[in-house]
Amino acid sequence: MIGLISATAAGAAARDRLAAAWPDRTRVYEGPVADAVRSAFAECERLVCFLATGAVVRLVAPLLDDKRTDPGVVCVDEGGRFAVSLVGGHGGGANELARAVGEVLGAQPVVTTATDAVGLAGLDTLGLPVEGDVAGVSRALLDGEPVALRAEVAWPLPPLPFAADGAYTVRVTDRAVAPSGREVVLRPPSLVVGVGASRGAPVDEVLALVEAALHEAGLSAASVAELATVDAKAEEPGIVGAAARLGVPLVTYPAHALAGVEVPNPSDAPLAAVGTPSVAEAAALVRGGELLVPKRKSAAVPATATCAVVRRPERGRLAVVGLGPGARDLVTPRARAELRRASVLVGLDQYVDQIRDLLRPGTRVLESGLGAEEERARTAVEEARRGHAVALIGSGDAGVYAMASPALAEAGDDIDVVGVPGVTAALAAGAVLGAPLGHDHVSISLSDLHTPWEVIERRVRAAAEADLVVTFYNPRSRGRDWQLPKALAILAEHREPTTPVGVVRNASRADESSRLSTLAALDPATVDMMTVVTVGNTATREIAGRMVTPRGYRWQEDPATRRSPAAASRTSGSGTSESEKPEENL
Repeated sequence: MIGLISATAAGAAARDRLAAAWPDRTRVYEGPVADAVRSAFAECERLVCFLATGAVVRLVAPLLDDKRTDPGVVCVDEGGRFAVSLVGGHGGGANELARAVGEVLGAQPVVTTATDAVGLAGLDTLGLPVEGDVAGVSRALLDGEPVALRAEVAWPLPPLPFAADGAYTVRVTDRAVAPSGREVVLRPPSLVVGVGASRGAPVDEVLALVEAALHEAGLSAASVAELATVDAKAEEPGIVGAAARLGVPLVTYPAHALAGVEVPNPSDAPLAAVGTPSVAEAAALVRGGELLVPKRKSAAVPATATCAVVRRPERGRLAVVGLGPGARDLVTPRARAELRRASVLVGLDQYVDQIRDLLRPGTRVLESGLGAEEERARTAVEEARRGHAVALIGSGDAGVYAMASPALAEAGDDIDVVGVPGVTAALAAGAVLGAPLGHDHVSISLSDLHTPWEVIERRVRAAAEADLVVTFYNPRSRGRDWQLPKALAILAEHREPTTPVGVVRNASRADESSRLSTLAALDPATVDMMTVVTVGNTATREIAGRMVTPRGYRWQEDPATRRSPAAASRTSGSGTSESEKPEENL
């Protein structure tokens, strides 16, 4: 919960705007300011104080105890110009909160944490449990002193300037080791604990068994990613309770899936009870990995629980990121976050140039020129398989005529893949033209470099016969000058010569240009590869210089009986007007 405190009418107005934007995340504290701050500090994970910075400093100073547990505090000035991360920038989440508050209120976030100021990833912001000399090792990274990475478990990390050796160390391990001086230990979620239990097994017995297995194997409970069991035990209270007390999810698998897993210690008892000769070992091993602790039973007599521990296979991370049509403000916040998370960036050289300034220092960039899409996809997957955090970038949406398809064709289930959507060229061009995609529509690439023309022509003809609005990608190049005229001729067999056609070049970029034409008047020679061509359907009209496709076909009714869309919806007899029906998310 985020506590909100203000003292003046101006502060209260900004406070109420934030509360309205985040109704389920915030709580307003009224009354004397000092009392409100004390109460919020004790009850909330984070605070936003609409007060002078000096006043907030004096109010929270006596309350501070430990930066690892204190709530993050953000201070917003009376004018709502700045959102200052005051206390708990990393551990308390104040830096992230300051940026989020800034987006809602239009305020400038002010973050003074040293690592954020120079673009380094904070060791306590990596999403992993962290122990040791975080301040000292972070200071060494900032000062350029050599910091060695000791990765006993490969895990995708953001770019950090690690050295081959050094007086300071970052150790990535799932073993129960205490950090030495000048060392930070990161705990990756690399362990899976398989659990089996008889009906009614006590939660304390299950938990004690798991903790003993980890302790005796020298493994850290902070690296347990999940408890796993058979579907039949999905609601067994002892197992559910143990997962809750460990703070990890409970994952279950069908008995037939576990029965197919080869294990060292099968048994007839679970086969008879739940349909698989192994629960604990099979549930831990079903997704592969190294068996660190074979099946063991709890200490109770009779024993009612079993467990096994597996270290998951090394997994890299591949984010396939759509950068949008070109304008910087159409790069989504999620795309920006993935670019900053990646230690390796793979992309077309001209796209890399567009976002190079968004990368963290130390990001390894692998760029290549036009025509190397499959090579880039292979490179990105190979880097992810080496355990890196990789971002593979493309324009528009990475899944639309871009890099997601070749990358996912190369990737297996041995890496984690994340798709980051982007604004497509068709959507950007549609926004420039007006509302040409207001009804059913289709995008078709006219490039026959990868698709035979016979297939493309069949798709164009189908779209023409189905009366779909058509957006043409890759419409014309120096070596392909006949495909667009042919496609337009096919559409003309089914649509009037006056059908609106929108032409947008470099949508959203500085040299953007657009024009409206018609199916009969469009000169294909004025179109190139940087252009998107949108051809309307039989209902599309030009209205006030804009291209508009209505959400229904009422404009095509007989003129003698034609009614306005508003009037028709009022008398449709359905009891609900068209304007009141929820839009489908196409």
